[in-house]
Amino acid sequence: MPAPTGAAPAPAPVAPRRRRRLLVVLAVVLLLVLVGVGVVVTRPGPVAGWLGDDAGSAPSAAAVTPERAPSDVLAGPDPNAPVPTPDGVRAVLDPLVGAAALGNRVNVSVADVISGQTLFAKGADDGTVPASVTKLVTAVTVLAARGPGYQIPTRVVAGAKAGEVVIVGGGDPTLAIDKKGYYPGAARLDDLAAQVRTALGGVAPTNVVVDGSVYSGPVYGPGWDPDIPTGGSGGAVTALMTDGARRDPGVEHGSAERFAEPDLAAGKSFARLLGVPTSAVKRGTAPAPAAAGGTPAPGAELGVVQSPPLIRMVDIMISESDNLVAEALARQVALARNQPASFDGGAAAMDAEVAELGLPADEITLSDGSGLSRSNRISPSLLTDLVRLAASPDHPELAGVFGGLPVGGWSGTLDDRYRNTPGTAAGAGSVRAKTGTLTEVHSIAGLVTTADGRLLTFAVLTDQVPGGKETAQPALDRIAAALAGCGCR
Repeated sequence: MPAPTGAAPAPAPVAPRRRRRLLVVLAVVLLLVLVGVGVVVTRPGPVAGWLGDDAGSAPSAAAVTPERAPSDVLAGPDPNAPVPTPDGVRAVLDPLVGAAALGNRVNVSVADVISGQTLFAKGADDGTVPASVTKLVTAVTVLAARGPGYQIPTRVVAGAKAGEVVIVGGGDPTLAIDKKGYYPGAARLDDLAAQVRTALGGVAPTNVVVDGSVYSGPVYGPGWDPDIPTGGSGGAVTALMTDGARRDPGVEHGSAERFAEPDLAAGKSFARLLGVPTSAVKRGTAPAPAAAGGTPAPGAELGVVQSPPLIRMVDIMISESDNLVAEALARQVALARNQPASFDGGAAAMDAEVAELGLPADEITLSDGSGLSRSNRISPSLLTDLVRLAASPDHPELAGVFGGLPVGGWSGTLDDRYRNTPGTAAGAGSVRAKTGTLTEVHSIAGLVTTADGRLLTFAVLTDQVPGGKETAQPALDRIAAALAGCGCR
């Protein structure tokens, strides 16, 4: 696998939703610029201040016991920094990976990003339940299969009868009803309705048909816990939905009540915008385009809106650990590879994409794209190989995976970690990683900059944890923080 030849990637950090949306967008722009010169993973430093936030309000990394303070400047890794030795890393990590809080199955891989040298391996090639760390694979495979700039269309065509309109879902989970949508920069149904009214001229729409036939198979994933469909973090996966199926797009990040039938709910919202009774909304399929048969002819396109580019959707998926966005992106991999857009088709397509990228496909078995499935298995070494590949200048299209990575003590699912827990402060601003959590399953994988400025990739997967996240997550964080705080030579 090709190794990076210079400093490796990275984006400005992602701040919390709503008031800092501009930060996220600009981070992506910065990432695209950095791709052209080699990707750079840096500490957060004063980026918030540069982009209009109060730099003085950035979280600090205090600890109960004195520890090395995190850097408060935007310091990039040094490609000339000394590489930690395997013996040095082993001396630091051996006591930590054996922590009782992590259970009896703790599988770990640590490697140098530039050279690819393996620095630590414990069960590194063993398939392990990854939980949401699966989203790293979803991100890389969809960027490889579709490209960072691809946009998912939502179309409306004329139905078979006069006044009938068919809204055709393309699989965009971020679609909004209006400007109050949950996702920044989302396509909107009110814009689509305006296009349809113009295209119809004086013809009044009478009924709305919802076509979600681009997706097939069950709407809930294999291996999902029974409470996931109604627990607020997952939901029915349909080709047409608004605001990730949230009933209230104004809710903050986290669990939210979801529509049981997101496609029909979106169709009813569209009908209201067109002045059509919601009772006149039904499922169906769009007619084949016809040369004649009315004005407009059946199947004629009446309007289309496009999702944000995939690089933005990947950023959202990783930073918010958005499960429905993840499942939508997995289906885009399936469509790009001419597979059914289903859980099975998406998983098979992602596995095939992993193999095509030259990664060890025998170390991954997927059932979904979000990591909600307990049937998923991924090895830690595949994850560290995946991160190295995404950091390689030979694959600039994959660098978008880094834009949304949570930063220790700063953003996303790591916002409240690496702060006040003993033994973790060195990871604040130095650890950029995706986390995963299911009952008895805790994981983390990503990047860490050592005290000497060397960039490492690491993955720690556990799937037999005896307790809860209150004890497991600090134990995981001490492993990454130990890498951040040592030269390990």
